[in-house]
Amino acid sequence: MRDFLPSNIVIENVLQFKMRGRVAYQGFVSSQVAINFSYSKPYNDPSGKGYQRPINKRRSIEFADYLSQGEDSLYTPILLNAAGNWEFHAYNKERPLFGRLILKKKASLMDGQHRLSGIEEYVKKTDTTLNVPFLTFHYLDEDEEIKLFDIINTKAKGIGTSLSRYLNRNNDDISWVATNLILRPESPFFSKGTLIGKRNKEKHITLQNLYNIILLLIKKSDLEDLSKEKILSIALFYFNTIKETLPNEWEDFKSYRLTHIISLNALAIAGNEIINENFLCKSQQPNSSKIQSLLKNLKQIDWSSNGDLRYLKGVSGSRFLAQDIINCMS
Repeated sequence: MRDFLPSNIVIENVLQFKMRGRVAYQGFVSSQVAINFSYSKPYNDPSGKGYQRPINKRRSIEFADYLSQGEDSLYTPILLNAAGNWEFHAYNKERPLFGRLILKKKASLMDGQHRLSGIEEYVKKTDTTLNVPFLTFHYLDEDEEIKLFDIINTKAKGIGTSLSRYLNRNNDDISWVATNLILRPESPFFSKGTLIGKRNKEKHITLQNLYNIILLLIKKSDLEDLSKEKILSIALFYFNTIKETLPNEWEDFKSYRLTHIISLNALAIAGNEIINENFLCKSQQPNSSKIQSLLKNLKQIDWSSNGDLRYLKGVSGSRFLAQDIINCMS
């Protein structure tokens, strides 16, 4: 039996509570216990009541690597269904909701499969012990268990790449640059960028879009080695110059395609070549007067929404337009 325990497990200092009328338990166990006190029900279980996907080894290793970062590596409790096989005993009458759990069988693991697998990887690698938080329902029938698993994994919405970049801005230089391009009033993207990835008529450029734009601007060049402050300064100079050269096209998103993502990516690809060819190594600054003069040639391109640019799509469209931009600088 997959829920078989060779002997009872005792967990101390457990809090009992009710959630929507259902008895539940919350506490901590050692990583050695956590690895062995639950089991998963695979989606192809012969009973027809399984739901878990196979463990993705890469995700487990990524979580183990995350744990290796030390005390900052926080994580949420794993979610279990004891199916009535765990007994709670209060320590005394004065505190009836605080006591010990006696585990007679393994619990079904509803959420936290990759966390547990990652913890197992980490413990094997480091020969250490972790405290693993858990939240266990005393009893859910199999249909309730499947329903809760489905809600957890389909109704919850991820935070999205833009918000993730924002949250990591102090640990990742490109995220920091992209964030500042949205937050700084002197930036041409100040009134056009959104930090959380939710677009509207005014703010149609996401933080993730700007992250990709900066990557294209500095990719495979000496610019990659500059400090984040210098990269920000160059990006501000380059795109502000474009805005000043084509003010109407920059402001009117509906009538012109200049600030559409395909065009911005193309400008970044072209900018990579333009800036690197006109970069003053001694001062670690772009030759601003030369670049400003070159960018005036952007007026040669028809940026209107009903022009030829409307046929450009995706990465290939950006590359095609970037080559056009470079050609008109010659």
